[in-house]
This record gives sequence, C-alpha cells and structure tokens, in this order.
Amino acid sequence: MNQPNILIFMVDQLNGTLFPDGPADWLHAPNLKKLAARSTRFANCYTASPLCAPGRAAFMSGQLPSATGVYDNAAEFASSIPTYAHHLRRAGYRTCLAGKMHFVGPDQMHGFEERLTTDIYPADFGWTPDYRKPGERIEWWYHNMGSVTGAGVAEISNQMEFDDEVAYQATRKIYDLARGHDDRPWHLTVSFTHPHDPYVARKKYWDLYEECDHLMPQIGPIAYADQDPHSQRILDANDRDNFNISDDDIRRARRAYFANISYLDDKIGEVMEALETTRQEAIILFVSDHGDMLGERGLWFKMSFFEGSARVPMMICAPDMTPGLVTDPVSNIDVCPTLCDLAGVDMSEVNPWTTGQSLWPQGQGQERTEPVAMEYAAEGSYTPMVCLRYGKWKYTRCALDPDQLFDLETDPHELTNLAEVPAHQGTRSQLQAKSQARWDLAHFDADVRTSQARRWVVYEALRQGGYYPWDYQPLQKASERYMRNHMDLNSVEENQRFPRGE
Repeated sequence: MNQPNILIFMVDQLNGTLFPDGPADWLHAPNLKKLAARSTRFANCYTASPLCAPGRAAFMSGQLPSATGVYDNAAEFASSIPTYAHHLRRAGYRTCLAGKMHFVGPDQMHGFEERLTTDIYPADFGWTPDYRKPGERIEWWYHNMGSVTGAGVAEISNQMEFDDEVAYQATRKIYDLARGHDDRPWHLTVSFTHPHDPYVARKKYWDLYEECDHLMPQIGPIAYADQDPHSQRILDANDRDNFNISDDDIRRARRAYFANISYLDDKIGEVMEALETTRQEAIILFVSDHGDMLGERGLWFKMSFFEGSARVPMMICAPDMTPGLVTDPVSNIDVCPTLCDLAGVDMSEVNPWTTGQSLWPQGQGQERTEPVAMEYAAEGSYTPMVCLRYGKWKYTRCALDPDQLFDLETDPHELTNLAEVPAHQGTRSQLQAKSQARWDLAHFDADVRTSQARRWVVYEALRQGGYYPWDYQPLQKASERYMRNHMDLNSVEENQRFPRGE
C-alpha cells in the first residue's frame, strides 16, 4: 500500500476571503503562492465553528462541536474521540505535532505520538463561558478592542516567540525524519498562532505594506442599533464602549495582520526548504481554524458566521488531486477523512467516526452539493447558533434571533437579509427544514448549559489546594542528544548526517 508522508500547515484566524484562489495577488506570500500553484485550492471552505478550540477539535475529528462536546475554548476534548492522528497512527504512521492545537483536558496528545512544543493557551476549564449569566464579560480572558488600538510594530512578542519556536522545531523534525532512523511513513502537523491578534508585527514585514491599498475595510462600521442581535452581543463582549477606534487604528491593525501573513509565509518557507533540500516528498495541506472580521462592518476577531470570520483558506497539494480552483462549499471537518483517504486508510474504519467527507473527489473535478454546517455556542452567544452554506445560500438560525438568509453570489458582503422577503420564502423554508432535521436547538442548548455548569464546579475545585496543570510539558532527553559516553562517536556522526558520507 502506498502511504505518502503528510505535512499539514495550520494557521490561526486567517480570513479566507484573502485567499480567493490562493493568496490574493497583493499579499507578499511567495511561498504560499508557490504552494498554491501546485495545489487544489478551495475558495469556499468554512470552519466548523468560528473559535479556536471548537474549530480545531472539529478539524481533527471530522465532527461538529455538538458531537465532540468542544463547544468553546475551555471545553474538554475527550480522549475517546478518534482524530486523524489516531487513524493515521493506527495505519502505521509516525505522528507528530509542532505548535498550537488548543487541546483542553488531561489528554494533550489526541493520537500524536510526539509533540514538540507546549501550547500557547491554557488547557484547563478557566475560560468557560456561562449561559446562566448572559452579558457577563470575563475581563481577564475575553477579547477586547485593545488589540486594535495597540496595533503596531514589535520585534518580539509572546506570539512571535511561540511561532519562532514552532518553525524551529518543525524544521529540525523535517531534517531528523530525513535521517531514516524510522522506516514508517510520517505525518507532521505544524500549527502556528499567527495572524491571530494582537496585531503586532516585525518591522521587516510591516514595511512590506506601507503602500497597501487594502488598509481600510470594504464595508465600514455599521451603527450598533443597525447590527443584528448576535453582532451586538459580540461588540458588547469585545468591550466596545471603552474604546474609541480611529481610522488610523484600523489601518495599523490591518497592516500588522497582513504583515503577519508574510511572517508566516517565511516560517512556512523555512519548513518547506528543509523538506526540499532533504529530498523528501509529502502531501501538503494548508488550512486555518477560522477567520477574522478585520474591521468589516465594525466587527473584529471571529465568533460570527459572516464570511470574514467563518471562511478559511484551504489548499491541498497531493499527487492524486489536480491543481486548480474548487468553488463548491466545503468544510475543515473534511480534512480528517480526506487525509485518511489519501493515505490509503480503510475508510470503513474512519467513516463511522466523522461526518466530514473526503475532498479527493473534488480534486478530481467532481461536484459537491451537500450543505456545509457550522455551529457556535461560546462567548458572545447566549444560546447555540447554527448555519448552513448550501450552494450560493447561507442560512443562520438561533432560538433568540431572527433567521438570516444571504445570497452570496449577489450579496458577497451579506448586507441584505432575505429571510423575510416574500420572494425568497421557498428557499428559506427549504433551508429551515434542512436545519431543523439536523439540529434540535433546545437539546443543543441544554447540553451546552450542562457542560458549562459542570466545568465551573470542576475548575473551582481544582484551583483549591495543590494544583497540577494539564498544560503539555515538552520533554527533551538531554542524555540522548548529540554525543554522550554510552554512544559510539563514529556511529553518531555517520547516523545523524544526511546525506550519508561515502
């Protein structure tokens, strides 16, 4: 059986509208553009949930948050849920993670045999929202607009330190894999935290966008009273009243965001160069967990089903998939079955545990017509919201809010809600029926509330007395590195060299 190596590049909060067919022409991203030319590019890929932990758990498992129970950034990802790392490892792969995956709970591996870094965010229940307290802002971890007003240049930051390490460890691992000490096929996930806010960038990348024509949003701020109810809740959660956002703030924040795409491009280029110079071949997948509104409509960050937040880039470079653009809507929950399909894993062993679909057929030019589903049940919401992207339509339903229906072909900026327009009631009824068949919102709400309430009890208890954190602690066995006296010097020098000496 052919078992190709697999390399995933995952980034955080990258707006998919900036990747209409690979990176937009004006982005300084030569490595991603080079990859795009070799890849099947998915113009309309959506997150399963526009927030880090639920989006990533869905990406790894191929299941929506209502199935995984990972509703928010502090919900446990159960160790019994199969992920692509489990499926690949079971099929004989060596599996490795470098970087962020926002695993919450005591299992910090989820099928990976090796993990090269810790995570950038906490692994416990401290970030649990509480539907029993609608409107509550938890000051010490909720987003606020300080990320926008504080945007600018820095040569080092918390996030840069993390991503510098991720790239370094991933590059080292690529070189190590080339040594051939393990004859298994390998899978490496390299997961960065940029371009996630705060919007702070190194000057060398900041300078690339001095004359950029895209520093202001296409759709300016919408008055609070004219926003839909969920967008109002997001603005409240982001503490909008305590910040005065100027046009200069907006330009600086967007400039830094674009600069950090170029920073990521360099980091991805470092890993790709190691792959190429060691003459290793691999399927390569590039994806994000969710997007960023970037000031469109006056909204920032994610937590919304609007395109800037919910749409993500995805590109797959694989021998069995034809390079080119796919416009059919797809989801990042499709990654798990796609990787298994491309790796030759028996899909009868995968399909019972995922609702995603392999994207291999789209890479062969086949059409896809099934709806793409999204869910949101975290901060800024008071009860779960659900969404379907079906052809050109996007339909959103929430027990608290009026329905939303957008025609993305004629209204790509989602400015005209057609849910109450008489001419579109047939479409609304059709999508409403599909949504109701998929989701029982009252049951979904009850599950989320139960999960939140339990976690508040557990978190407060575990913070009393001795505290043992769940954060992953990377272990380096110094006595097995470089040269030690239980090793043969000549063997060490020869075995650790690539290519081998004559």
